[in-house]
Amino acid sequence: MAQALELAREALRDGEVPVGCVVEKDGAIIGRGRNRRERSLNALAHAELEAISAACAAEGSWRLSGARLFVTLEPCPMCAGAILNARIPRIYYGAREDLSGSCGSVINLFMENYGFSPEIYGGLMAEESAELLRRFFAEVRRERSGGQEAYDGSQKPRR
Repeated sequence: MAQALELAREALRDGEVPVGCVVEKDGAIIGRGRNRRERSLNALAHAELEAISAACAAEGSWRLSGARLFVTLEPCPMCAGAILNARIPRIYYGAREDLSGSCGSVINLFMENYGFSPEIYGGLMAEESAELLRRFFAEVRRERSGGQEAYDGSQKPRR
């Protein structure tokens, strides 16, 4: 999860919603991702999708059996669908996502009858994950109200 948090920090520095994700198998990270929606102008550029795509390429397969996914924010419905389709058996997430969380905050898509149901572990390094999100959205609010530069002085969030 520490690696996922570092990817979330990279996203924050780049003006993106700070979400990071890694896919691990047999003790090695086989996929990394972070949010890139603002830079890429692509609704699909979520951390989980980037990490899953990289892991599939590394494994040479769309099936990620035996892998574990670590993400700093509870997956949305789109990312939950990708996790199901990749057959990732274990998910670890940090902060809850009360607007679109699909591991139980809004809905638990993994309890539906899709023929595959991963184990879910929430709250892993949740405070660190939530703090990055609070910093990002506080800066967005400051910017919208005509406030100061982004927290690190190098990028303004694009919202």
